Parts: sequence; structure tokens; C-alpha cells
Amino acid sequence: MTLIDLNGSLGRVDGGIGLALRSPRMVVEVERGRGLSAEGELAERALAAARHVLEAYSLPGAEIRVLTAYPQHVGLGSGTQLSLAVARGICEAYGIEAGVRELAQLVGRGGTSGIGVAAFEGGGFILDGGHSKREKPEFLPSSASRAKPAPLVLRRDFPDWEVALVLPEPERRIFSTREVSIFQRFCPIPISQVERLSHVILMKLLPALAEEDITGFGEAVNLIQKTGFKEIELMLQAPNVRELLALCQRLSYGAGLSSFGPVIYALPRDPEEFVRILRSRRDVRSVWLTRADNRGARVE
Repeated sequence: MTLIDLNGSLGRVDGGIGLALRSPRMVVEVERGRGLSAEGELAERALAAARHVLEAYSLPGAEIRVLTAYPQHVGLGSGTQLSLAVARGICEAYGIEAGVRELAQLVGRGGTSGIGVAAFEGGGFILDGGHSKREKPEFLPSSASRAKPAPLVLRRDFPDWEVALVLPEPERRIFSTREVSIFQRFCPIPISQVERLSHVILMKLLPALAEEDITGFGEAVNLIQKTGFKEIELMLQAPNVRELLALCQRLSYGAGLSSFGPVIYALPRDPEEFVRILRSRRDVRSVWLTRADNRGARVE
């Protein structure tokens, strides 16, 4: 949903809030092997994660099949979920007991936002506490940070509200060196923006969540889009994404840009009408409905 503090004047950076969803999802099958192989969508990404795990535990190999996946760099954390799924699968196959946070460090995830790691770990609505500037002195995205995953400050079951996801077309994906340059260009952000965002989260969004007040929660989501680093992320999106966000906000209790986007999430007032209107637009590639996942990753 948003990073919180990219100013760092209190000695910590990052921090964030987010939500685990039932779909889209990753389904990965892993077996022991005498070498390393991967099949399916995002196979190269799966191999990269597997190599770190095999090396760390001196394992002979693994056969990986990515059965279900979803796109990278659209704001839904596919890199973290796939990497952790592969790491957990290898450990399960070899009977290795390793915590999610240990695995996250092995595969290089959670160095900025801790949301993806905590979502894998236990699902639900998540608030993480960011990183000490002693450990992470620079402003960097997760892809370029080697800090350990942020501490979990709050994890709460999310109400059974329908959540809509909208993938715009055409899309502008922000990742790699471009993402790094954005952090370097715009950070630190003014402390007044961090204070404003913290006020919205503490005194509007979190109480609305506790009271299961979808109207108040949606209003807080809308306010977040105009505040802090999220305002910068939205500014960097294509004009059609900002137009779609405004439409989604009119049709819902609240809507926002997921991470760097371009995916938009919303709490629709009338889910069927929301889907009908968005699917009729040429600038929408796909739209679907889901709900929160309050369990985290499962092993079968």
C-alpha cells in the first residue's frame, strides 16, 4: 500500500503497510535432484533463488516447476513470493527447518519493504517497522538492498471485503536501475510528508481496520495517494494510470496504486458494476476480484 518513512530523521527508514491477497498467486512444485532445473513461467527467476539456497545448505540440486505465476514488476510482489516459494520448497524437500526470514535473506528479499516477506509468513494486513540507518544508511529499493527483512510491528486479519485489481494497458513498469535512480533522486522526502502519512495511518486507517469500517478505511487509502512517497510513485506513472485511479476511486470506497504500480487496487462499492465498467475500457488489460489471504503460504 505504501512505504512510510523515506526521510529517516528519527534513525529509521522505509516501514510500510500492505495486504496479502488470495489471488494472483504462485504455485511451485519442488523435488530433490542431482542438478538444477526449472520449468514454467519465470523459470530464470526461480533458478536464481534456488542457487542461493542450494549453496547455503550444500545441497546437490532441485527440480522446480512453476505451475502458476503472475507478471513481474507490476506492483504485486511476484519476485518475493516466487523466490520464497522456491526456497521453502527446497527446504521442505530436504527436510531442512528454516524460518521465512532466514530464507528471505538468502534470496535477497525484504531489504526495503517487509510486506512481501510478512505476507508469505502469515498473510493478513501488515505494518512493518523499517530499517535502522545503521544497517541501511542509503535509500534503496528492495532489489538493491541487502538489509535483513524489516521487523513486523502489526499483523491483523483483514475483513472479508472484496478487493478489485486493475492492470492498465499500456503499462509503465518501474524496476532495476530506474527504480534505484528514483530513490536517489527523490529521497529524502520532506519530514512533513512523513508526519502527514503517519497521521493518516495511525488515526484513520488503523482504527477503521480495527472497527471494520470500510468507508473510513477507503477514505484513508485515498488520502495516502496524495501523501509521501506514494504521491511520487503515482506521479511517475503514465497519465492513463492516474485517470484510471480517479475512476476507481469514484466507483469504490477507496483505491490506490500498488507499490510502484501500474496495478491499482480498490474496494468496490458494487463489485459486478466495477468489473463491468473497467473491462469495457481499452486502457485496461485485465481486472479481477479477490479477497484478503489471512493465512500466508501453504505447503502441501
